[in-house]
Amino acid sequence: MKLLIARPLPEPVIAAAPQGAEVEVRQDTLPMSADEMRRALAEFDVVVPTLGDLFSAELIGSVPAPRCKLLANFGVGYNHIDVDAARAAGITVSNTPGAVTDATADIAMTLMLMTARRAGEGERMVRAGAWPGWHPTQMLGMHLTGKSVGIIGMGRIGQAIAARCHHGFGMSVHYYSRSEKDLPFPATQHSTLPACAAAVDVLVAAIPGGAATHHLIGADAFAAMKPTAHFVNIARGDVVDEAALITALQTGVIAGAGLDVYEFEPKVPQALVALENVVLLPHLGTAALEVRIDMGLMAMDNVRAFAIGADLPNAV
Repeated sequence: MKLLIARPLPEPVIAAAPQGAEVEVRQDTLPMSADEMRRALAEFDVVVPTLGDLFSAELIGSVPAPRCKLLANFGVGYNHIDVDAARAAGITVSNTPGAVTDATADIAMTLMLMTARRAGEGERMVRAGAWPGWHPTQMLGMHLTGKSVGIIGMGRIGQAIAARCHHGFGMSVHYYSRSEKDLPFPATQHSTLPACAAAVDVLVAAIPGGAATHHLIGADAFAAMKPTAHFVNIARGDVVDEAALITALQTGVIAGAGLDVYEFEPKVPQALVALENVVLLPHLGTAALEVRIDMGLMAMDNVRAFAIGADLPNAV
């Protein structure tokens, strides 16, 4: 079996490849080019792609009778892969759910605290040598404890964020989701996104990317929010109308935002960079060594199952 791993991964992940497999590890850390992806489909039995490797319907369709039969995605999100087109070409897609849940929820809490308490702004002030010293009304932010949080998309990650907010910060939980959830803590479901946005002090995006959620969060949602409220996105950049978010931040429609993902990642608009009331992280959601190892081992579980003809643990 020929196996292509599209990015350098921790050594325990490489070592977990099926015995006897011919493994090629691509050393470039940037996404694969179209030519590289076509070669991957044509020359390998299994490919382990990740975020940014855009296996679109057009790309997949440009490789007649692909040798590849499994795209074992490294990551829970797979909106960069056209799953329907892959299936039509005889290619199964798998992902790595579960391994990323707690780490991503932790980053959501990091962003919530940083934007509410103006931590990024304060850190920039100190580094610039512009801090005049403590005084009682300096950089007053929002006290997070006891406030309300709205979760857009109450899946694994959304529930992990909500649990942290409820149990750790005594926050009331609201959510907008396609279906009502049976949760181990009190939570209020809202039938519309603006209704959820209007009810909370912090609104968190925790929905998968893809055509169904593209620009789901836009001007209407921001207009519904309190002017003291904050928005956090740890989902995918394109679930947010970034231009509408920038306008809301520039005009004081909302108080601030914490972002780990961007609509045209890795490009970050200069208008966002220029704003003091936004925290910008470089997609750190799962950036912990043990988490990346767990993700890789889960991807390899799918690869090994494929190698012996067994059901994949995490087919999508």
